[in-house]
Amino acid sequence: MPLISRRMLLAASAALPFAAAAAPVPGSYGSVRGVRQALDPIVAPDTPIEQLAWDLRWSEGPVWVKNGGYLLFSDPQANTMYRWTPGGKTEVFMQPSGLEKPDPALREPGSNGLAIDASGALVMADSGNRALARVDLASKTKQILVDRFEGKRFNSPNDLVIAKAGAIYFTDPPFGLEGLDASPVKEMPFCGVYRWTPDGNVTAIDKALSRPNGVALSPDESILYVSNCDKAKPVIVAYALGPDGLPQSSSVFFDTTPLITPERKGLPDGMKIDTDGNLFMAGPGGILVLSKEGKLLGVINTTGRPSSNCAFGEDGSTLFITSGDIVVKLRLKTKGEGWA
Repeated sequence: MPLISRRMLLAASAALPFAAAAAPVPGSYGSVRGVRQALDPIVAPDTPIEQLAWDLRWSEGPVWVKNGGYLLFSDPQANTMYRWTPGGKTEVFMQPSGLEKPDPALREPGSNGLAIDASGALVMADSGNRALARVDLASKTKQILVDRFEGKRFNSPNDLVIAKAGAIYFTDPPFGLEGLDASPVKEMPFCGVYRWTPDGNVTAIDKALSRPNGVALSPDESILYVSNCDKAKPVIVAYALGPDGLPQSSSVFFDTTPLITPERKGLPDGMKIDTDGNLFMAGPGGILVLSKEGKLLGVINTTGRPSSNCAFGEDGSTLFITSGDIVVKLRLKTKGEGWA
């Protein structure tokens, strides 16, 4: 696969958080833009971006499998999960990845967000089965963890993050349903943020977000971040968690509204955290890099495509990005949370 050099483009406008970037080099896969050199300690200027997969319907939910050394990612619309291994090989890993049989009521019948639990098993936001599911990577046997709250089926679980003690925080927007909120199969009267515990208990920790999507935990697990993928309120909400893992308070951590333009595609979506607490979030213009104080440090853009999610992998300093019909990677100076 080709490696294309990228230029670091610094902001020159005081009116915008970052200046409009110059056109990418023909044939390139993106660019890196910093704000007043604030991104330099995180990603070097001229960092190459490598394309790993293409011709996807909608790439999503990447996760690195340490015990095996490969990347998994979803194409929820195609009901397929793919595996990429170093050396450039991309192949189908699970098909179907979600619902076994076609259902015209679903627009995303496959897996979406992915994570690896402490046992090494894959845990997925199974949009097609409208559930959280655990998959044994060797046998590919699937176990549904939870598919209902208070007797009603979830909408279409989208993304998740696993706490060190095993609790899973996940989001449940209607994006997997044909008709979204107007879907005749929608049972839940809200779009929720949930916490599931290994004893089988599930708690709705927020019922007010219109389109909850990406989710991440701070390194000390004192803060839960959730993105709201809604142009009417495109924000990241931070929840201060108590010792019981439940929110004690919440506030808007970052508002992407000023960043949205016709040229900057995308809304707040999937996110990951590095060891310093910096947030890497899919949003307007690509992957937004935010400090733990909520300051925009820069943007990783993949040729105008809307990014959906990202994940750290390899030795923890490679960032994999799912972006529309492609998947790319680049090297960072930082490491993802959970990497020694």
